[in-house]
Amino acid sequence: MRTRNERYQEGHEHGHEHGHEHRRWDGPPEAFGFGSGGSRRGRRGGPGRRARRGDVRAAALALLSERPMHGYEMIQELEERTDGVWRPSPGAVYPALQLLEDQGFVTADAEAGKRLFSLTDTGREEAEKLGDRKPWDDVTAGIDPSQFKLRDALGPIAVAARQVALDGTPAQQSAAAEVLAETRRKLYSILAEVPEDPGTS
Repeated sequence: MRTRNERYQEGHEHGHEHGHEHRRWDGPPEAFGFGSGGSRRGRRGGPGRRARRGDVRAAALALLSERPMHGYEMIQELEERTDGVWRPSPGAVYPALQLLEDQGFVTADAEAGKRLFSLTDTGREEAEKLGDRKPWDDVTAGIDPSQFKLRDALGPIAVAARQVALDGTPAQQSAAAEVLAETRRKLYSILAEVPEDPGTS
């Protein structure tokens, strides 16, 4: 895999062949003014009902009751099962796993340099106390995942706008500014529309 410097150098040389320096924007969307730092859950805040704080300990027990997992694998599973609403940080997951291990509910075996976590017999008994409802369902209760679609769409737009700002000619930059201005007007016109009553459809 090429390093960032190698990608930059390749773009730099390609740009000089066409009479201008080519620069590629490899930074995150929030660096151009969209989104915010932190986890994906933080970026997907936005209007509407926010996700509840997840119970990492309970989630780990529930996941490990299905099969042994690595810590990072648990993070990915929770993100996927909540449609990206909840992605706990390693700083939350690994201490919870360590606590479960200290309590005798979990064992950790080294596998290819990674720790594979499994439930002990007492850990399975503890997981059964959670019942049928899964902790990640509590996080997303009452939340419509579709409310995040607009926020997720902003990142790629920010990256594209930044790319034009870096690489575009003055004419291209002017055209891009007009596109963004027109998009802004259309977004405000959407707000001005009278919402359709679901009961009348």
